[in-house]
Amino acid sequence: MAKKKAKSPAKKSARRATGQTPAKARTSAKVSARPAKARPARPAASSIPAREKLKAIRPSGKKDDNFFELVHEVARQIPKGRVTSYGAIGAALGTRSSARMVGWAMNACHLATKPVPAHRVVNSIGLLTGRHHFNPPEKMQELLEKEGVVVKNNKVVDFARLFWDPSIEL
Repeated sequence: MAKKKAKSPAKKSARRATGQTPAKARTSAKVSARPAKARPARPAASSIPAREKLKAIRPSGKKDDNFFELVHEVARQIPKGRVTSYGAIGAALGTRSSARMVGWAMNACHLATKPVPAHRVVNSIGLLTGRHHFNPPEKMQELLEKEGVVVKNNKVVDFARLFWDPSIEL
């Protein structure tokens, strides 16, 4: 059996005082010897975040509106007989890659204080992907057909013509 090397009590107490583990004690000297790297400059405070650009569609006018409320407000502005996609709503709110988050917001629209026409939001190729959240699932198609939108095999017919782009039309 190999004997463990005895640690000096002075080193042990120094580590206890600084709260460092032996590995941190060895590397801390190396880190402090390195010159500090310059951090990249942050954008000026005057740059306006994407959410602030959409004051026209703020549901309550408060500064602390959450993402779900903004999504619901955009959905409320979709005209009857037109459809949009989850990604288009996300892009209009300044978060291009948040289509899935828009889907979560649409799934929570039953909790909104004002009604949200969730049936007018489909996926990027016109499929009624949110239909399984309606009770019964055929209700999404029925609501769209009531507004004059033709749906065949759970897909909006002539999707390109009926597409409403909120980033252009708001």
